[in-house]
Amino acid sequence: MTFSEEPLLIFDGACGTTLQTMEIDAKAWDGLEGCNEYLNISDPDTIVELHRKFLQAGAMVIETNTFGSSSVVLSEYGLENRVQEINRAAVANAKRAIAEFSTPEHPRYIVGSVGPTTKLPILGHISPEALTATVTEQVVTLLDCGVDALIVETCQDLLQIKTSLIACFDLLEKTGVDLPVLASVTFEQQGTMLVGTDIGAVCATIAPFPVFSLGLNCATGPTDMEPHIDYLCKNWKERISCIPNQGMPEVVNGKTHYPLTPEEFGKHMYDFVTKKGVSIVGGCCGTSPAHIKGLVKALQGAVPADRSEVLR
Repeated sequence: MTFSEEPLLIFDGACGTTLQTMEIDAKAWDGLEGCNEYLNISDPDTIVELHRKFLQAGAMVIETNTFGSSSVVLSEYGLENRVQEINRAAVANAKRAIAEFSTPEHPRYIVGSVGPTTKLPILGHISPEALTATVTEQVVTLLDCGVDALIVETCQDLLQIKTSLIACFDLLEKTGVDLPVLASVTFEQQGTMLVGTDIGAVCATIAPFPVFSLGLNCATGPTDMEPHIDYLCKNWKERISCIPNQGMPEVVNGKTHYPLTPEEFGKHMYDFVTKKGVSIVGGCCGTSPAHIKGLVKALQGAVPADRSEVLR
């Protein structure tokens, strides 16, 4: 079975918050603390172990540790000339991890993560041309290294996601590669994207693109995502993804705390799959291997609800 043929895809959980729980030698950072992507080359064993934790929990899909591996983000650490090296290492680390778990009967997949960078084109932080260039540079390497799919994720403005998707599909056309591209936007607690866009506008904007799926990730937990997921399930004709945080973050004793237990997280996602027809699930900020294990347990034997009326 291929990635596209899987009726239900279970992604991994949080990269950053899981790395924070792991013992990482201070020397591995080389003074670049906060650049998780640098660990792909400075401490590959830690990144392989990160992926392994989620695979052991039952994840079918792991995302490459490349969320911030574009030149725009890496330039903040003086690493803008190492884009190819870092992305190539990230895919190699992911391949090392899934080699231990993937079988013909139960394949495991690698999805290349393409983040939003740290600049919003709609606010003039970066030109569409510059964003196209940085996305293209990153995706060239991800494709060359053999990922199973791409996810353009945590998108916060429509110009950003349109520009990134155009870059991805132009590159796929030029290279002749047929690869699923997933699109995932981020909605704030007030019910819109960061710059005020509603879910209806997102659907209208993404509709012309041949994306494999459209969904939400980050910013909020499953409860706040539910109205937007409901809209997608009734109006979006392709597959839908939902990759929430572990609830809304709270500050407890001066530290960020995410409230949902693995069981609660799994129950929310089970309802999204079996009652609404979501067929791609996983976890964003705060979600630990335990949460993915809870998700896998909750979804054992689950079948996405029939959306044929919408898909016609």
